[in-house]
Amino acid sequence: MKFGPLPTRSAAGATLAHTLRAGGHVFKKGRILDDEDVLALAAAGFHELTVARLEPGDLDEDAAAASIANALAGAHVRVEDATTGRANVFAEVGGLVMLDVARLHALNARDEAITCATLPAFAAVRRGQMVATIKIIPFAVARDAVSAATDAGRGAIAIRPWRGVRAGLIMTRGSHDLERVAAVQRTRVANLGGALVTERITEHALEPVAEAVRDLLHLDLVLVLGASAVMDTGDVIPAAIRAVGGTVTRTGMPVDPGNLLVLGHHGATQIVGVPGCARSLKRSGFDNVIERLAAGVPVDTGDIAAMGVGGLLDEIAQRPEPRAPHGDRVAAIVLAAGRSTRMGANKLLATLDGRPLVRHAVEAALGSNARPVIVVTGNDHEAVRAALAGLDVRVVHNPDYAAGMSTSLRAGIAAIEHERDLKGALICLGDMPRVRAAHLDAIIAAATDDVQIVVPTHERKRGNPVLLHRALFDEVLALHGDVGARAVIERHADRALQLAIDDPAILLDVDTPNALAALAD
Repeated sequence: MKFGPLPTRSAAGATLAHTLRAGGHVFKKGRILDDEDVLALAAAGFHELTVARLEPGDLDEDAAAASIANALAGAHVRVEDATTGRANVFAEVGGLVMLDVARLHALNARDEAITCATLPAFAAVRRGQMVATIKIIPFAVARDAVSAATDAGRGAIAIRPWRGVRAGLIMTRGSHDLERVAAVQRTRVANLGGALVTERITEHALEPVAEAVRDLLHLDLVLVLGASAVMDTGDVIPAAIRAVGGTVTRTGMPVDPGNLLVLGHHGATQIVGVPGCARSLKRSGFDNVIERLAAGVPVDTGDIAAMGVGGLLDEIAQRPEPRAPHGDRVAAIVLAAGRSTRMGANKLLATLDGRPLVRHAVEAALGSNARPVIVVTGNDHEAVRAALAGLDVRVVHNPDYAAGMSTSLRAGIAAIEHERDLKGALICLGDMPRVRAAHLDAIIAAATDDVQIVVPTHERKRGNPVLLHRALFDEVLALHGDVGARAVIERHADRALQLAIDDPAILLDVDTPNALAALAD
């Protein structure tokens, strides 16, 4: 390919290298100039153009990118049509990214005009997520270089689908808030295409733990979360694996958080001693292991040893001795200001199971890890406040509630934005009485600095409450009219996590007398 300046009137058939504006028209880079383009640019005073001209043996950027991407594509990935020299590769199924790293290194070293960027090996991806992008830097590249690159990288990118593991959870007494911990594991396994089909609680001693493990050996995966951390290969959990005739593959791993993991197996059943950090959905070394097991990828002691490079992960709130202090609190904002126009009366004061609807929602927030709990009132302000008598909440009155939901969102965020140690806010609705504290804690646990929005889903339907990172507070404060946070969520979809919750409660709000009656049945 020849690249450089050319007299404008000689540029027909060449590819324009830089975007130009002339006579009210935009001539974008990459455009193949025709005779009319040349005349228009010359008339606009462009006497010379920087262009690319293909030579015999060259392949244009889109054809080159498509050829290489299709050669790279292995099982369960698809390649989108190339444009502007770029071809993107997407996962056709949820699972693990499987890479032939040596082939990809060879491809990227073959010719600087040809590049391939991928997600890390063994990254967990959802269906439709981008896995790799192939970009041709110039407007064309030699066919021989493309041929060499395709041979170097052939079949180097694939997805290993989730195999639908059936898992069991054993927890030992002495752990705090076992229901919340179990809810986190249900969500974690469901996110990997599996199901937590049984849960056991037992004493933290060798015999009862071994008995519980033995009872679950018909499953694909057994998770054992002890009240005490595993400090030695002779401790309760690894000893229990050996007591049932199993093999302990590894005690401890070079990933932090996640050091105190135990990995073993009994035949085809994988047994994992869960480190305490995995009480949260925030990423730890446990996820590195369980994701591979969920995709049917074997894990041995060498695999775990290799996880140490890159194994210093983000800090988590549950760590008893944090590496460095930081704010990790999440507030709950319960919106309770609406006019209830479809109900005919203030629905938040309607009684369900002997308590006002709004009290159900607020008590769930108080039972969770969220603090503080803010209740935004508007319509029937005094009556709603009275319905919450005795509860440790901060009530914020929104006198502008009639102007729409955005005013209540702004009032709630304004009440907490000065609290610099808050990580974010859980936006709860006062008319959702079946949402439980465990649901809220699972949502809170899923938030990280990278995952700044958490939206719960049930059977692929979006529900509530939604968690928003404090980095988005300014955008919420800029909302106007009868809108919620949907616009903010859609604007930052790349930072959002859809968290599967195995309970329709996150979809059930009360808008009509019939809806209330259905919940009461």
